[in-house]
Amino acid sequence: MTTAGDIMHPGAQWIPAHETLDRAAQLMRTLNVGALPISDENERLCGILTDRDIVVGCVAMGHDPSKVTAGDMAKGTPRWVEATADVSEVLAEMKDHQIRRLPVIDNKRLVGMISEADLAQHLSEEQIASWAESVYAKS
Repeated sequence: MTTAGDIMHPGAQWIPAHETLDRAAQLMRTLNVGALPISDENERLCGILTDRDIVVGCVAMGHDPSKVTAGDMAKGTPRWVEATADVSEVLAEMKDHQIRRLPVIDNKRLVGMISEADLAQHLSEEQIASWAESVYAKS
């Protein structure tokens, strides 16, 4: 059985909800990632911030990224998966919610992220095609 822990990119880092978007962008550059899970004061997942969120939701709206926080951008119910979850559960979660990145949690702690690149490296062409059709389908 292939699990989320088997296919995830390990070592994901939180961005605390109180951090500003300019700091988030710097962290994304340092880590060479396009998304960061957002944590509340108890290190619980409260959202995901993407580079696109910063550009479209802040900069393009004329807001100052040094004054807008990651928490300000957190919307909706965050999705995640346990490290022990079967890859079929990972795909179902991503398909059902049309998401491209999924935090992986173990013992209530962030241990990694699963992205499109991780799927492409570990899944069959059929699994990837089915996932892409669901996630990229027009709603």
